Amino acid sequence: MRLRIGTRGSALARAQAANVARLLEAQGHETETIIITTVGDRVTDRGFAAVGAFGIFVREIEAALHDGRIDVAVHSYKDMPSRGPDDLVVAAVPERVDAADVLLIRPESVSYSKPLIPLRAGARVGTSAARRGALVAALRPDVKTQELRGNVPTRVRALADGRYDAVILAAAGLDRLAREEDPASPLVPRDIVRIRLDPSVFVPAPAQGAIAVQTRVDARDVRAAVSAIDDPASARTLRAERAALFLADGGCALPFGAWCSANTDGQLRLVAVLGTGDGSLARVDLFGDDPDELAATAWSELDKIASQCDVAAAH
Repeated sequence: MRLRIGTRGSALARAQAANVARLLEAQGHETETIIITTVGDRVTDRGFAAVGAFGIFVREIEAALHDGRIDVAVHSYKDMPSRGPDDLVVAAVPERVDAADVLLIRPESVSYSKPLIPLRAGARVGTSAARRGALVAALRPDVKTQELRGNVPTRVRALADGRYDAVILAAAGLDRLAREEDPASPLVPRDIVRIRLDPSVFVPAPAQGAIAVQTRVDARDVRAAVSAIDDPASARTLRAERAALFLADGGCALPFGAWCSANTDGQLRLVAVLGTGDGSLARVDLFGDDPDELAATAWSELDKIASQCDVAAAH
């Protein structure tokens, strides 16, 4: 079968699409990659909250699926709203890679006396994600977050040029781009210090590190082809994170994070955080077996804590 794959044009998006294409070609299909520009790609001078609702990197690609211009859409799963169009479905999620965030630091700004976020006091940290900003403020109120937009290479260049002391990026994106880069010209300069942030503490965006492969519901042959590259091992943990996101109805403007892992016995652990009205961070750390029940309990507890903080802030 010949499959037209739609994706954004950033280096990371193209690397993700290339990975999906390789998986599909290994199943005997022919692929063609079609680049689609989204509103999130066109508008880079404002923060996510100012650009529009959650889904700014998704809507145009979904429109191409609706119109039949592409057969398959490849997204960073964390960019997808919790509620998708009824006629589209995530038909596969290939094996998830590291869900953690990474702190890239200029060497002169490192301070290992601060173990969670090893930055000197007053350091400038580049990020546009409300979640990352809220986590930094809660864990290191002595450092400053500043607006940073653009694709991964653009953000790394901003750090290398000295506009920031550190930037926060997804480990998955850095690792995927590293596989595609020229060894003679690495994406991250060799003097930059890389610190993986513990996802149980610096909680990632729901489904961070996962790729969603989307098709039309009625395209049964395409769905069948794509389902062959799904990784069932990731399904339960991602279900808990996405269920929590659905209950939060969150997007880029909401300081919300959720990370689920499974132990060797299959029990799930869900850590979730939510920024509150008084500037603090509500946090829950729960264990259970059912991803939907775990998500519901986590959101109920977060909402209760946040409501109490909001009342306190109002007085």
